[in-house]
Amino acid sequence: MIKYFVQSKTFILITSLIFFTSYYGQIKTNIPTDSIGVKKTTTNGYLKIPKTPGLSEYNNVHCGLRDKSGNLWFGTTGEGVYRYDGNLFTQFTVKDGLRDNSVTSILEDKNGNIWFSASNGVSRYDGKQFTSIPFTDANDKNKNSEKITKTNSSASNGVLSMMQSKSGKLWFGTNDGVYCYDGKAFSLFLDNDSIVNNGKLHLKNIESMMEDKNGNIWFGSFGDESICLYDGKSLTRPFLLNPAVRKRVMSIFEDKNGIIWFGTGSGTFYYDGKTLNNVAEKAAINWAYTIFEDTNGNLWFATEDGSGQKDEPGGVWRFDGKSFTKFTTKEGLIHNGVFCTVEDKEGNLWFGTRYMGLCRYDGKTFTTFSE
Repeated sequence: MIKYFVQSKTFILITSLIFFTSYYGQIKTNIPTDSIGVKKTTTNGYLKIPKTPGLSEYNNVHCGLRDKSGNLWFGTTGEGVYRYDGNLFTQFTVKDGLRDNSVTSILEDKNGNIWFSASNGVSRYDGKQFTSIPFTDANDKNKNSEKITKTNSSASNGVLSMMQSKSGKLWFGTNDGVYCYDGKAFSLFLDNDSIVNNGKLHLKNIESMMEDKNGNIWFGSFGDESICLYDGKSLTRPFLLNPAVRKRVMSIFEDKNGIIWFGTGSGTFYYDGKTLNNVAEKAAINWAYTIFEDTNGNLWFATEDGSGQKDEPGGVWRFDGKSFTKFTTKEGLIHNGVFCTVEDKEGNLWFGTRYMGLCRYDGKTFTTFSE
């Protein structure tokens, strides 16, 4: 009971850091200048991600991405974004045009633009400058197509997740629903009258999204709707999970064999196309914020917490198809609260953790990349 209270308190504090910010503003573009508002340890960037004096333990390296050029991007909760070119880290913040210094997810679209989601909208980086796209009132007189209109201007509407479907359409999971962007304008997904929604689902607080090989789109919510499925015609809840214990679905991933994995607040599950299975009998993998498959076919589960016991302090799990192996600070991981996994061009794995932790794993040893 004490453990659950601590987890709940921690989640509330994290949520406050990410979402209790201003939700309105005008579109603006700025050219990112690396020297603006950033103290460098070298001429061109940082050798390691710095930790601001007095930094809270709830400031995390929260999400990551490897772009088409091989650069690594790491979004943080409070310190903006860091780009790693293989030698140095360059920081981008609101002073450079980023929408917010707390970044919830990162996505590269098919045109090479990189999107950053936050509590008050999204930012798009085209390689030269950031474009800041806010959420605005639906009755706003400015009809600029690059605005996301809200149906309820009084509701906070942070962007929790992003995805690009095979059609090229961009999807944004928010507190107040799912929005789509066709390259010209944004629209609320459920405003489409052709969708059969007999379950009266609302798709709010969507923390994870994924399109599977068959074109089905899966939604994972931080709310009672849990896991939802859109097959191109109907929106349903395919699994009747107990909302009291599994209402938060942080990650959804399809592996190379077509198995779909779900990371939830009370266990990790996989769907083989027929039944939903819990991996608890093999590994107590709770709070899996990301599920990632490396080039060798291993699955990695980045977790915040274990089974609720003191000997299960989170960490990273690896599944090679037969057995699970766990890595924690005992093996060299920088922190046991892990939020994201990124693989670089050389096959090394990078893990972003709580307290601005970042480390690289080469298959044998962990190397720290945060001060």
